[in-house]
Amino acid sequence: MKRKSNDTSVSDLIDLMLNQYGLKSKYREFKLMQSWNEIMGPMVANRTENLFISGKTLIVKLNSAALRNELSYAKTRLIAILNKEAGEDLINDIVFN
Repeated sequence: MKRKSNDTSVSDLIDLMLNQYGLKSKYREFKLMQSWNEIMGPMVANRTENLFISGKTLIVKLNSAALRNELSYAKTRLIAILNKEAGEDLINDIVFN
């Protein structure tokens, strides 16, 4: 008896499982936060104390007031970059603390 070939990739199976359990959005949020250091570079990453997403708002705790001020001017551009990295509109606003 011939075995059926399984053409489904592991990546597709993981996506299917995440969709079925309603975790796809949370997984993408997690991946986005994990890539923060790479996206923002070492200067910002070294001054980032905490990072989390509440609703569609990214909350970033920074230990530099000057950097907080500088990043607030680039908020719209940062949102676009982060959403592009995520592959969907996960972030609508960023709050720098």
